[in-house]
Amino acid sequence: MPIVDNLIAFTLAATLLTLTPGLDTALILRTATVEGRKQGMRAALGINAGCLLWGAAVAFGLGALIAVSELAYNILKYCGAAYLAWLGVNMLLRPRRSLAPAGEDGQRTANWFLKGMLGNLLNPKVGIFYVSFLPQFIPQGQPLVAWTFGLVSIHVVLGLLWAMALIGATQPLAGLLRRGKVIQWMDRATGLVFVLFAARLALGKR
Repeated sequence: MPIVDNLIAFTLAATLLTLTPGLDTALILRTATVEGRKQGMRAALGINAGCLLWGAAVAFGLGALIAVSELAYNILKYCGAAYLAWLGVNMLLRPRRSLAPAGEDGQRTANWFLKGMLGNLLNPKVGIFYVSFLPQFIPQGQPLVAWTFGLVSIHVVLGLLWAMALIGATQPLAGLLRRGKVIQWMDRATGLVFVLFAARLALGKR
C-alpha cells in the first residue's frame, strides 16, 4: 500500500477510535464542565502525553514486553485498576460542592494533567492496542521508530481536536452546570464511571 494510502487509512481508523466514547471522553467532559476550559484542556494534554509515552514504549520495544509477558501485563493492569478505583471512590465519597480556589472549601485544585496522563499510562490495553494496531500502517522497509512516532502524533492531534470540541460544547451551559448540586452530581457520576472502568480493567482479559 502506498505511503499516502497508509496515512489516510490510519487517520480514518484513528478518528473512529478517538470518537468512540470512553474513559478519556468522560474525564474531559467532567473536568471542563465542572472546573472550566483550562482544566479540561490540561486533562486532555495529560491524556495525549500518555499516548506519546506509550508510542515511545512501542517504538523502542517496551510495548512488546507488555504484549507477551503475562506478569508485566497483569502488574500494569492491576495498578491501573487500583488508580482508577481510587480516583472514582474519592469522587463518589468527596464530591466538590463549589469551584473555590485552593485553600477555600477545604479542597485543592486537582492536577488534571497528571491524572489524565497516569490514567492512560496505567492502562495496558493502550499499549497492546498500539503494538497490534500501528504495525499494520507502517510500510515495509520504512524506519519503525520514525513511523511509530509519526502515527502516534496523528492520533494525538486528532485527540486534541476532539478534546477541544468537547470542551467547547460544555461552555454554553457552563453557568448552569457549575451550580453546587450539579457539581456534586457530575463528580459522583464520573466517579461511578471510573469505578466501573476499574472493575472492567481488573476483571477483563486481553
